[in-house]
Parts: sequence; structure tokens; C-alpha cells
Amino acid sequence: MLVLSTTKLTDALERMLVERFDTLTFKFMADIDQAEPFLAEAEILITYGEDIKEAHIKKAKALKWIMVISAGVDQLPFHVIIERNILVTNARGIHQIPMAEYAIAMLLNHYRQHQVFAEQQVEKVWDSTIATREISGRTLTIVGAGAIGQELARIGQAFRMTTIAVTHSGGKRRYFDHVYQNHQLEQALSNADFVVSLLPSTAETKGYYQYNHFEKMKNDAIFLNMGRGDAVDPTVLIKALDAQQFEHAILDVTPVEPLPKDSPLWEHDKITLTPHVSGKSAHYLPRALEIFTNNLQDYMQGITPSLNKVNLSRGY
Repeated sequence: MLVLSTTKLTDALERMLVERFDTLTFKFMADIDQAEPFLAEAEILITYGEDIKEAHIKKAKALKWIMVISAGVDQLPFHVIIERNILVTNARGIHQIPMAEYAIAMLLNHYRQHQVFAEQQVEKVWDSTIATREISGRTLTIVGAGAIGQELARIGQAFRMTTIAVTHSGGKRRYFDHVYQNHQLEQALSNADFVVSLLPSTAETKGYYQYNHFEKMKNDAIFLNMGRGDAVDPTVLIKALDAQQFEHAILDVTPVEPLPKDSPLWEHDKITLTPHVSGKSAHYLPRALEIFTNNLQDYMQGITPSLNKVNLSRGY
């Protein structure tokens, strides 16, 4: 059985896989181009997902399982994967610690005026009159309340925040004071000081936020998107900011990445940008491979892997 990786793992992780599963054959390639000669015989594919095209799936005649070592699977050719009944699992949940930390850090950065003080240091200006605010006791609405959202809500409650979830199915969620369904989004936005979007990219979530949603937000609210960039059209976002419907947008994701240099998002004074780094961590790959190895143990015993199995019809 060949396990083919289209991305180079660390030497330590490669050794761990080879030694732990010594009855399997592993090939670790730097990219899909290097991996392509081995596609036809690969039964299991390890990938970040964005490099796999329909032609690759068709060439991989023996392929039964794709392990995507990221949470997003939106760039996979779903139709041909569904036709072949290929299992897909992902690394959902491993981002919860770094992404929750990112959100809190960025909200604190904005409220405590860290960027302003950094600029003043460069200019050698000592001005203690700059107004700062506290994030404690605020209302935090999280749209997409999976593992990342729950970790962020847990930390939010440590800051004595009221935590609100917006989910597909509703129901009780740990660390959330209130839970709303998607059709109740406007209600969930109306009292929020902070709105954090963790939506995946699916047919249902593209253009999810419309102008009327920003109209429902408080004028001093912060919108932070670290899910997928296509959940909101930049034109809509800028229009709402310019109309002072809400105070500031923090974007770790954009509809096109890298963000084109001519995008108006770069220079807008009410937008803070980071280059899709909220989930980055030195522990990223070990956590992803832990999910994979747990599933691989089941697979070798004839048990269909169930940990982080992707619902192909829903796209996540």
C-alpha cells in the first residue's frame, strides 16, 4: 500500500510515519509535480488540498482516501471525488489554539491602540493622552461555532464577555451564552461589540455577509474575518465602513490571495490586514499528523476512518 504525500513534511514526522507503519510504503514529495509519477499506485494521498486537480484524481486509479492537512477543502475537485467514492478527511480543529489567540490579540491590539503607539515610537513621540478601551465585559458574536469558535468563546468568557454563536443547526454549544441559527444572523449581530467570522468556503457561505447585516451592527463594532475571504464582498465591506455602519474590519483572509496590490483593502484606514496567518503554529504539522495516524490505524484494520471525515455534499 502506497501512502503518497504531495507536500514535504519534517524529517522527524517522516521518520515517525515510516517507523510506526513499517508495513506501508511512504513517498514524501515536495509538490504535486514531483508526486505525479506515483499517483497511479497511491492508495492514500496526503495534501494541503489546493494542488489537487480533477486530472490528478482520474490518474490516481487506486486512490481510496485523501487526507487534507488543513481545515479548508474548498479547492478539491469534489464532483470527481464523489463519483469515485473517495474518502476525504481533514485537519479540522488543530487551528483552535493559534486562531483563538490571534483573534484576542487583534482585538486587544485595536482597543489598546498598539499600532498607534508603535508609530509614535518610530517618530519619538511621547503622548499618553491616546484613548484606549477594554475588551472585558463586551459581547462577542462568533459566526461558525466549531472547535475554533468554541475555544475563542472559552477565552472570551475569561474576559467576562457575553458569547453568542451563529451556527447551521443551532442547539446548545459549550462556552456560549446564546446560540442562534443562520436565519437569525441579524439578531446575533445587533448587540455585538465583536463579530468574528469562521465560516468555511461553500456555496452557502459565499457572499454570506450582505450590506444589511452590517447595517444591523453597532457603529463601534469590530468585524474580524479569519474563516474564508469570500464570505464577504470587499465592495460591500468598504461601502459599510465608509457609511460608518461599523468601526473597523480585521481581515486575515481575502477573496483572492495573495491580495492584489491594486486592491482598495490595502489602503483603507479602517481595515487591518494580515496575510492568512491566524492558524500558523509550530505545532501545526504534528497536530495534523496525529489526526492522520489515528485514522490510519483504523484504516489498516479495515475500519473506515471517521475522525474529521468531510461531508462531501456540504463541502466541510
